[in-house]
Amino acid sequence: MKERWPLLWLALYRRRRMLTALLIGMVAFETLIVVVANTITPQDLFSAGGKGPPSAYRAFSGSSGEVSIASYPGLLGAGLVHPFWIALQLTAIGSLAAAAVAADVESGTVELVMVRPVTRTRLLAERTAALLVAAVALNAAATLTVAAGVALSPDLHRAVALPGVLAAGVLGCAFALCLIGPALAVSAAGSRRAQVIGATIAIGAVGFALNFIALAWAPARPLRYASPFHYYTPGDALADGTVPWASFLVLAGTGLLGVIAAHLMLQRRDFTP
Repeated sequence: MKERWPLLWLALYRRRRMLTALLIGMVAFETLIVVVANTITPQDLFSAGGKGPPSAYRAFSGSSGEVSIASYPGLLGAGLVHPFWIALQLTAIGSLAAAAVAADVESGTVELVMVRPVTRTRLLAERTAALLVAAVALNAAATLTVAAGVALSPDLHRAVALPGVLAAGVLGCAFALCLIGPALAVSAAGSRRAQVIGATIAIGAVGFALNFIALAWAPARPLRYASPFHYYTPGDALADGTVPWASFLVLAGTGLLGVIAAHLMLQRRDFTP
C-alpha cells in the first residue's frame, strides 16, 4: 500500500511525531472535559447568583442557540469547539496543507517532485488524502474519548446519547474539510509555508470571532453566516443525537470547492523560474 501511494505515506511519516503529539493532546484534553463534567455539574460551573450564562457563551458550547453551555451537551460540546481543540486542528491542517505545494515551491524542489509518472493531479490528490487522514484521526480521537466518558458515566449517559457523540464527530470531520479546502487552495497558489499557515489560522480565528460577535451583539447577527462555526454545532448534535445535515453539507461543500479550486490553480500554475 505504501508503494502504491508513496506521497501520502511520506507526508504522514515526515510529520509522525507532530501528529502523535496532537493525538495525545486531543485525548488528554477531552478526558479533562469529561472529568470536569463528572466532577462539577454544568449548572454549578456556569451559573452564578441564580443567573444563567450570557448568550454569547453559546459560541463556546458549539450551539446555534438551543443548547446552553450550562448543560451536559453544552459542556461536552465546549470541549469540541474550545480554542485548544481548534488549535490542534489548525496545527495539523496548516502544516500538511503548507507541505502540499507551497513548501516544495519555497524550497525549489517542486520541479523534481512533479515529474512523470507523478502528475500534478496525483501530487495534490495524495497530499489531500494525507490531510484527510490526519483530520479524521484527530476527530476520531476526540469522539472516542467523549464516547468512552459518556458510556462510563451514568449522569452523562442520561443526558447525552452515544449516537449524538458520533454525530458530533461526523460534523467535526466536515468542519475540518471546510478548513482543508481553502488551505489547499492557498498552498496551490502560494510560494511560502507561512502564507498557508497564516491563512489557515486566520480562517479559524476570524471565523470564531465572527460567530462570537454575532451571538453577543444583535446588530452583527447576519455575520454568523460567514463563519464556519455557525454551521459547526457539536453541542446541538450531542443534544439532538443526529447530524445536522444542512450544516454538514455547507461545511463539506465549502471544503470540496476549495479542493477543486486548488486543483484548477495547480493545473494552470507555471513553476518555471
